[in-house]
Parts: sequence; structure tokens; C-alpha cells
Amino acid sequence: MQNNDNDELQLEPMGLDESACPDPEIDRMVGRAAAAQRVFADWTDERVDTLLLALATALAEHSGRLARLTVKVTRIGNVQDKILKNQFASLGIYQSIAGKPTRGPLSMDPERRVVEFGSPVGVIFAIVPVTNPVATAVFKVLIGLKARNALILSFPRVCLRLADATGGVIQQVLQSHRAPLDLVQWVRERKSRFTTASLMRHEGIDLILATGGADMVKAAYSSGTPAIGVGPGNAPAFVAVDADIDAAVRCIAMSKTFDNGLICGAEHHLVVDARVHGRFVQALERHGAAVLTDDEADEFMSKVVDRSGKAFRFEIIGQTAQAIAARTAITRPYPIRLLIVPTDSAASSNPLTGEKLAPVLSLFAVRDEEHGLKVCRTLLAHAGAGHTAIIHSRNQALVERFGEAMPASRILVNAPGSQGCGGMTTGLECSFMLGCGTFGGNSTTDNITYRHLLNIKRVAHQLDGKQGELVSYGMAA
Repeated sequence: MQNNDNDELQLEPMGLDESACPDPEIDRMVGRAAAAQRVFADWTDERVDTLLLALATALAEHSGRLARLTVKVTRIGNVQDKILKNQFASLGIYQSIAGKPTRGPLSMDPERRVVEFGSPVGVIFAIVPVTNPVATAVFKVLIGLKARNALILSFPRVCLRLADATGGVIQQVLQSHRAPLDLVQWVRERKSRFTTASLMRHEGIDLILATGGADMVKAAYSSGTPAIGVGPGNAPAFVAVDADIDAAVRCIAMSKTFDNGLICGAEHHLVVDARVHGRFVQALERHGAAVLTDDEADEFMSKVVDRSGKAFRFEIIGQTAQAIAARTAITRPYPIRLLIVPTDSAASSNPLTGEKLAPVLSLFAVRDEEHGLKVCRTLLAHAGAGHTAIIHSRNQALVERFGEAMPASRILVNAPGSQGCGGMTTGLECSFMLGCGTFGGNSTTDNITYRHLLNIKRVAHQLDGKQGELVSYGMAA
């Protein structure tokens, strides 16, 4: 996701970096977190899971209030889908991690005589994006505490009221379970625009979980503190000639309308085999999509692209398709759920080829499978490399070919992007933080979970028959 939530990362004009100067308030916050984590590190897995269940239940109970406040302060997305996000981030994530050990022996390989043990990483600095502030914060708290770490949350400046509301629920549960209150803290105000950078570089922070714009993720990786960052999405959805067209369109509509298109793993481009293009367009319209004519597309783009000519205006981000249509004078004799803009250019100079955090998609007609794969790869190379790619096909050989060809960490098959990429409707790890690997400049392709927040130690025993001798492996002396 691209945004400018963390503008405090900028440096002052003369090159002076205020984040390098001591800040007693930040020192005290980090010190309290470290002290709380040392106490929490001795908790049993059973006691931790009991705490997590209480946290997940309380946050789910407050999901409606927090969703309404989120829409009020951010002015993007919609309340009903944010409620579902908050419930999945709380009870759904809890169910995916409950009962799994994080201390003592985690796994054992009797043949190799290797036993794995887990240790907390320590104090985590967790950055929260404006698109999914509550859900991401709750998710990071649950996986962080599951691994017996302490967390300091950083919400976007516009969400500080939301941070207090979410943090208040969390600390009430911590107190009722006799857990140290300083296990979960958050930045309550920003006296300086260097607050985030100061926390990233603080010697008491052991790991950064960075979700947000590309500049912020880059700053996390270059801070000198170990970091896990994720990249933007720009998923192409390839609709093959043998696809179940109605099922594919249902998936696309369910996904791209969800929270007004704010999930970066949603479909951003429809790459459709020309042999089924007509049927596909008809199905889109049956599901409430407005497929724009050439004249409508020209007028639409003139009103939604920003001055740079490379991206969409902030005003349409997270808005309903009907509201965007009204702003751009697009009308249909039915409520508009999606806006589809046909194009034949996959060049990076075309603003339609980038990430669109709104219920807006580009539409490409391709000659055949080979052409479709080429267009999908080109779109991912432009933006969103390593994140997600989607195929609608019943041909297993084509699915495997698509999976091998795409520079993406998640290949979804006949599934909705928004709900599938984070494990809501697929067998992928349930997560709100999706790694893009080296495709996208990240350290992992995984869906991030509590295991990434553990130091894994391996106890290895001498193997029988190898005491005191070197193995030649068949090489001559």
C-alpha cells in the first residue's frame, strides 16, 4: 500500500536528523516495554492463550464501535466490512494460532537429532497503515503476544483517537489478566515528526513490523534494526478461456467491493482471454459493474488522475464506486458497484497499470494464454511484484504454468483476492501482513505470523558413528 502516513521520517533541511538525538520520553517507553517483556517471557503457553482469547473476544465485541470510529477519522472504507475485518483480525487470528507452542520444544527430528526451541525477539515496534488501522494493530498485538513479546504501536497521525480507543480495550484486558500494562503501548501524540524514525533506530527495539508506504518500509529496512516489511499489491486476475465466468465475476465483485477496494491484495487488473471477453463483460454488468466506453474512460481518467499523471487522486481512495461515478459523471440504470476501465496499454506510463485502492479495475483483452501471462508479468513488474496474482481456470496444467511464471508470493486459484490472500477463504496462513520476498524487496514471501516473531534455537546432538572422524563424502584424500 502506498501512502504518506509517516511523514515524520523526513529529515530537516540542513541534513540534521533529529531522530538521532536522545528523547527521554521514548527511552522511558522502550524501557517499560523491555521490563514488561521480561516478566511476560516466563508465562506458559496456556496462560498466554487464555490472555489472547480474552483480548480477541473483547476486541471483537468492540469491532462495531472501532469500525465506525475508523471510517469517521480516516473517511475511507465502509463500516460493515471494517467490522468483518476487525472480527477476523481478532477471533479469526486467535483461532489460527491458539494451542500452538512458542516455548519449550517446538519440533523434534529424531533421525537428525535436532530439537527446535523458541525464544521471544523482545520489543517490537509495529507500524500501522491508515487503510486497515484497527485490524492490523489487533493482528500484530495477537501474534506479538503469542510469541511473548512486548509491542509499541505507531498509528498514522490522523488515527491517534483510534489508537487510544483500541489501546484502551487492550490494556483493560491486560489488567484483568494481571499482565504487565506496558506489554502493549502506543504513540499517543507526536511532539516531533521524527518520532517514528527515533523508535525505528532505538537500541532497545529488537524488531520492526512495517506495514505502509514504500518509503516507510525502506526506512525500516535501513534503520539498522532488524525489520520485516511488506510491499504494495497490484494483483492481475487472469480469466482463461475455460474459466467459469459467472463464478469468476462473483469472486472479483466480492473482493474488489470489500471495504471499497482498500485491500492491497485485491484484484487491480482483469486480464481476459478475448474469446470469452464478451461473456465476461456481460457478467460484470449483471453484478453491478460499469464497463466504461472509450469516451467515458477518457473523461473518467481526466478527473481521477493526479497532477503527476501517474497515480489516482487521494479523494477516490476507499470510496464507493457509486460515489466515484457521481464525481466523474458516470451513470447507469442500476447501482454501480465497480468501475471497469478498458485499456490496451500495460506500459508503466499508463496510470491504470498501478495499484488502485478503490473499486476501480483496468480491463485487458488478450489473444491467448501466452499473451495473458505476458501482460500479467508486465503489470507485476511495474508495481506489486511479489505480492499476489490470481487465475480463474479449470485447467490444472495452465494453473501450474501461471504459478511458475508469476513473480508473486501468493497465487490464488478461482478465489477472491481480498479474502483469499490473507487466508480468510483459502488455506494460506491467516495474516494481515503479506511478504513479497525479493521480488518486492522484502525478506520473506510468507504470510507473517507469530513464528516470525520468535528466535528459533536448534539443539543438535552428535550423530552416532561420526564421533571423532571427518566424513570424506566419497572424495579422495
